Amino acid sequence: MPYRTVQRLADAARPEDLFQGQWQNRRTKLDDFKSYLHERRAEGCTNAWTLWEEIKTHGYTGGYEAVRAYRQPFRTSPTAPAARPPSPRTVTGWILTHPDTLPGNERLKLKSVLADCTELEALTGHVRAFGKILTQLQGDQLPHWIKAVRADDLPSLHTFVNGLERDLAAVTAGLTLPWSSGVVEGHVNQIKMIKRQMYGRAGFDLPRKRVLLA
Repeated sequence: MPYRTVQRLADAARPEDLFQGQWQNRRTKLDDFKSYLHERRAEGCTNAWTLWEEIKTHGYTGGYEAVRAYRQPFRTSPTAPAARPPSPRTVTGWILTHPDTLPGNERLKLKSVLADCTELEALTGHVRAFGKILTQLQGDQLPHWIKAVRADDLPSLHTFVNGLERDLAAVTAGLTLPWSSGVVEGHVNQIKMIKRQMYGRAGFDLPRKRVLLA
């Protein structure tokens, strides 16, 4: 094969660029049906297989690939896929984060999510109100918060409220007084960790020494 021919084939960007000389503007079996294809495209039909099936009933004897290749330049760019919605875990993280520390873009995304769900918007308000009671030791506001939760149709939050009401006095005290059992719980967890490190094979004396010397 001559070098010029090889170079022309290598430089061709489209199949149509290969048809030169006597092959250019040669009449094809599809010419008589091009006007029909344009009409169907204007009507919204863009499926090449459907168009091929239709023109076959009108006498077209060519193949499907010719129809597909002809309509290829007229195809519009595909529509960009819609943004993937945030996962439940992500939305939960946004709700549990203090609004002042939530980045601006995430704040806007959360606002968009809440605009589409009134129940989630109500839940967010209750969660943040409880967070304020918890962090600012406003235990006296707990009865009002429980009453507001009961007024909304939020079964999962009602279950949480039921647990609070079973020992309301202790919960109120924990949300009011500055005292905390966190230090005690920390020591208990430390002792459990030391016990697990010895796989239950040591007696009482060795864990006692390790706790005292820690």
